Amino acid sequence: MTSDFMKELLSKDEKITVEYKNCQYGIQEDVYETVCSFSNRYGGYIIMGVEDDGTPIGINPNMVKDMKKNFVNQLNNPDKMSPTLYLSIEDIVYEGMTLLWVYVPPTSTVEKCANRIYDRNEDGDMDITDSPIQLQNMYNRKSNTYAEHKIFPYVTTEDLRMDLMGKVRNLAKSKNPDHPWLKMSDDEIMKSSGLWEKDFSSGIQGYNLAGVLLFGKDDVIRSCCPGYITDALYRVENLDRYDDSSGARI
Repeated sequence: MTSDFMKELLSKDEKITVEYKNCQYGIQEDVYETVCSFSNRYGGYIIMGVEDDGTPIGINPNMVKDMKKNFVNQLNNPDKMSPTLYLSIEDIVYEGMTLLWVYVPPTSTVEKCANRIYDRNEDGDMDITDSPIQLQNMYNRKSNTYAEHKIFPYVTTEDLRMDLMGKVRNLAKSKNPDHPWLKMSDDEIMKSSGLWEKDFSSGIQGYNLAGVLLFGKDDVIRSCCPGYITDALYRVENLDRYDDSSGARI
């Protein structure tokens, strides 16, 4: 994040992909509602330490470390956010004041905050949990956009590399020593990460394509996704062009 880009974000008022939060002395609860709504729509930037009109007021620098930690912990708490999210919250000194910012990408699954579902509309977060039509529109939108949550109801744990779960826990622990996954069973981790889901419109439930690609045995991946190819790109000097490539089919 550069000062010029931050200036641009603060000069265009709140909109469907930009939200300002005061958060001078701690992260407000509605920050997580915005994370949820951004995840369910187009994604966007949340900037903390800013008034609703875009005026920066700053955050107490002594609280930045704890605020970052609390934010990450909440995103990894399945009782708060489901599926759990991995987002990077950063600080920037802008016009002599400390601000926090986070980019929230759109997700392939419907995100919940405290078991409520939020959608983004212009510059606000809407709770649509009790609105069947809006919920169906959201599920339809995501299912038409993403393929990785296609459910394979006949895939079982015998078809997956569940021996990799130890590595999953170690990676989670390296990110956060108190990560909730460390106390969860394998099945709970799969559900928490959105790799096992239920389609409430059809009643079909099971592991989705993302789960198969991440944990599936080679023959299972070939069966569920016959066109899947791992594409390796080799870059020497820059990220705009590659010097060599190789495709490997499982």
